[in-house]
Amino acid sequence: MKTFRTTIQPEISPKKISYHTPILFIGSCFTENIGNRMHQLKFSAIVNPFGVLYNPESVRNGIEILINKKKFTESGLDLFNELWFSFYHDSEFSDPDKQKSLDRINSSIESAAKQLKVAKHLVISLGTAWVYKYLKTGNVVSNCHKIPAKEFERYKLSVEDIFTSWIALINKLNEINPKLNIIFTVSPVRHWKDGAVQNQLSKSTLILAIHQLKNKFRNVEYFPAYEIMMDDLRDYRFYADDMLHPSNKAVDYIWDQFAQTYFEKETFGIVNEIKQVFFAKNHRPINPNTKEYNKFLESQIVKIQGLVNKYPFLDLMQELDYFQNS
Repeated sequence: MKTFRTTIQPEISPKKISYHTPILFIGSCFTENIGNRMHQLKFSAIVNPFGVLYNPESVRNGIEILINKKKFTESGLDLFNELWFSFYHDSEFSDPDKQKSLDRINSSIESAAKQLKVAKHLVISLGTAWVYKYLKTGNVVSNCHKIPAKEFERYKLSVEDIFTSWIALINKLNEINPKLNIIFTVSPVRHWKDGAVQNQLSKSTLILAIHQLKNKFRNVEYFPAYEIMMDDLRDYRFYADDMLHPSNKAVDYIWDQFAQTYFEKETFGIVNEIKQVFFAKNHRPINPNTKEYNKFLESQIVKIQGLVNKYPFLDLMQELDYFQNS
């Protein structure tokens, strides 16, 4: 029987991921789709310590901050629309209270810097080659924070720009963490405000630069999330309502491909056991005040306690507390 689609099967990586593998995710919102799922499944994962970052320069700046363990002070923040913010961070770190913003920023940097030093995998998702340079400082920003567009210069990075700056960064990463494996991916989310041609030029620039880095460094890999979305899932039923972002079904499919590429065999078994806990947690009883539901709660408590005894590295306290107090 003919298959009316092009199936993409990424090459299985020899550098596996287990529940003992520290991982750091940084980059576009697609990084959060994969990274947050791993975090929810109790992997040792930290996701986007600067919030969502889209372009290679912003991601590079963020990693440099982690390498140097930079601590932000009041001089590192700006004020606009009654919010204190950092040009290196997404708006989720902004706050009317300057100290709260600083505390949130520095706490995130501290934990991510520790993770970077011991991480076995650094997963980087790049979304666009377009950047915004703040004219007052000449620096590329990670987020414009709703400041008027006239205060920025917008331009597209070249393949050479990206390749050259990332060579220096990867050399630094290899110095502080010689066991680090770097997984690049290009976000399948289309940046449509530039139109189809400019979006494709931008994505192509990222792909070319990444593959030049892959050819130069033995610890750089490429996971084809963009290609899976564009060719394997070539159908608008796999897009969200905006026709730009992958649908939940598409994210599930790409997640499965990522897992098949990187997970150790025994990791799948643990994932499936944890999923059963989540399914039970999401169960909504018709009549909660019954002996039958109390037995259900008790059975889940016993199951979670069994998992913790079997896998002492798992943190299931939140789930245990849920069933004990339901």
